[in-house]
Amino acid sequence: MEHAANGRQALSAGLIGARIERLPISRWHVRARILIGTATFFDAFDALATAQALPVIVPAWHLTSPQAGFVISAAYVGQIFGSLFFGWLAERHGRVRALALAITIFAVMSIACGMADSYHHLLVFRIIQGFGLGGEVPIAATYISEIAKAHGRGKFVLLYENLFAFGLVISGFIGSLVVPTFGWRVMFFAGATPLILVPIMLARLPESPRWLAARGRLEEADAALSTIEAEVVRTKGPLAPVPPVVPVELVKGSWRDILGPGNVGKTIVVWTLWFTGYLVYYGLGTWMPTLYRTVFNLDVAHSLRLGMFANFAVFGGSLACALLIDRLGRRRLFVITLVGEGASLLLLWAIGAQSVVQVAVLTSLACFFAGSAGISAYLYTPEVYPTRSRAMATALGSSWLRLASMLGPSIVGLMVGGGIGTVFLLFAIVPLMASAIVGALAVETAGRSLEEISG
Repeated sequence: MEHAANGRQALSAGLIGARIERLPISRWHVRARILIGTATFFDAFDALATAQALPVIVPAWHLTSPQAGFVISAAYVGQIFGSLFFGWLAERHGRVRALALAITIFAVMSIACGMADSYHHLLVFRIIQGFGLGGEVPIAATYISEIAKAHGRGKFVLLYENLFAFGLVISGFIGSLVVPTFGWRVMFFAGATPLILVPIMLARLPESPRWLAARGRLEEADAALSTIEAEVVRTKGPLAPVPPVVPVELVKGSWRDILGPGNVGKTIVVWTLWFTGYLVYYGLGTWMPTLYRTVFNLDVAHSLRLGMFANFAVFGGSLACALLIDRLGRRRLFVITLVGEGASLLLLWAIGAQSVVQVAVLTSLACFFAGSAGISAYLYTPEVYPTRSRAMATALGSSWLRLASMLGPSIVGLMVGGGIGTVFLLFAIVPLMASAIVGALAVETAGRSLEEISG
């Protein structure tokens, strides 16, 4: 291989990173994104499958409202623990193995959910399924970030991450067609599709060379990267010279990488992005059909159709973020989206939320900005932490998403009795405060290699 000219004595974690930086986007990168992206799509699909099935399950099993709500929340509880466990596993045993196990768990339990014959069985299966769901997305984001080079990394990573937002939209659409015709169990059975991908991933995706190098397994990192380089050469021709090597200190990862002196600021930014973006989306997105029905007295069909606007707006915001974040820079885009999110809801509160049109337009606009703020966390989190702690930091950050997904709907339920305006005011204040925090503390990472940012 071409890198042999560097000499075996020069083999280092910094050199592995530099060799990744010279790789053009190739057929190998596309295949990796398709394999992992398909699993991420079904992660989102499975996350909302229960919401599509509940309208049938509730009357059939005579569930109370608290029981129905707990079926949804149970998966998020599992996701919190799953994200932390798989973050730990990915740091110790590799990204690909952890990812394959997480996918296997959530896919197998999707089949189990489809076969459930009682409320208690479904509840247990959803908790275990959530355990796998919580692990897949942050580990997948970590792997995709580690195979990307600095130039265009935002677009490269976020176009992949848009498959999650797309999965949320498609889940609702497919559910409206499948459940009435074929029954609710089919939704869960369809969610097991990623099982097909597991053996393919294990056979075709090498372990992250950056992770191997950070663990001191330099020969294995060299072999994995050589395999990737050979395929890139076959499709793209000779590689460019290796860029300057950024020295990387090989030390064991620890909590100091996340919460130690000098790292608290970036962790506050990361957790703020995760929590704020998804608090608004899950809070308003899940409640808007009910608010249209109960506050504005629309029929069910119109309420559901208007509620879909929030899902489409989130997807649109996610896509816009992917296309603009390298051009605008991370920090500037964060501030724009958080201010836009808060200002939309503040305006809605100020004008009194008097009509359906006002509410539909301004909440959809808020969800557009929330989608952009939320998905940007998947890019920014792996960027600002060193390879030795990247998966754990991303998993820990994503646990704030799970917390927001539980708190958001609960807050709306508690506050809506005091008037719909108070709900919009609260959800306006949170992102506006977050914009000040992020604007003051965020570190710009656009155009910088992972080694340059954090080592």
